[in-house]
Amino acid sequence: MSINYGYVRVSASQEDLTYQLDILKDYKCKETITEKISATKTERPGLDQLKDKVKPGDTIVIERFSRLGRSTKDLIELIEYFVNNEVNLISIKENFDTSTSHGKIMLSTFQAFSQFERDLITRRTREGLIKAKAIGRKGGRPRVKNNNVEKALELYNTKAYSISEILEMSGISQATLYRYIKRAKAQDNKPPVEIEKTAKVNMYLRVENNSKFVRGKKKVRENIERYLINHYNMRKLTNNNWDYTLYVKYKTIDELTKEVYDILRELSDEAEWRNCFIEDDTNCEELGLSW
Repeated sequence: MSINYGYVRVSASQEDLTYQLDILKDYKCKETITEKISATKTERPGLDQLKDKVKPGDTIVIERFSRLGRSTKDLIELIEYFVNNEVNLISIKENFDTSTSHGKIMLSTFQAFSQFERDLITRRTREGLIKAKAIGRKGGRPRVKNNNVEKALELYNTKAYSISEILEMSGISQATLYRYIKRAKAQDNKPPVEIEKTAKVNMYLRVENNSKFVRGKKKVRENIERYLINHYNMRKLTNNNWDYTLYVKYKTIDELTKEVYDILRELSDEAEWRNCFIEDDTNCEELGLSW
């Protein structure tokens, strides 16, 4: 008997999994594996656990591709792994299902681009090695032993030796010595760690249908409000309008701006998925910012 498994992931900086779990409810998963870990991490225990659980004929359901793969290459390799083990994969956001003809066509396209990229890298590497060999160069750079660098820095910090004496006693090059001296000074001059703050962000947001023949904005509004409540402690000024207040954590203004644009992109994607679009006016009065 085939079994549906869900896989839900948020980055370590996020806290709530509710939005993705709600999306997966319609697929009646027997079990949903959850984990809070950055997609850039090579080791993901939850994903490894899922690989051990699934059997041929089972189906894995994810909210979107970015919840599964660390990169396009990693995503394609994971999809191929499941397909080779006769496990179906469904990505709701992209309307992707490996058990359907449409999904198989998409998978073939992914594989073609992945192979093209691998061939291109291999060819460039081979050409680079041939050119290097032609001028008598060997690949790579000799590694500098850490204890030699440490010895050189200790000698430098005593202020008792000249640069030439330090180079002779440590066996490293002048360029290497200066590079590590610069790195050490940069470590000493690092600015203090930024304290995390919370910005009160005001957002006027409206959802409209792209077509008069499609009615999706009510569902979009419900999903958007649930997402904002779960992730940004959203408050509505009244029950009948689109005026919201969000509480966004940040350390720098650049970080706050990026987070706000990420929010707007997420909301736009949700609307587009149901053939709608958003209109927004977003600002933070206390910081004099608008987006």
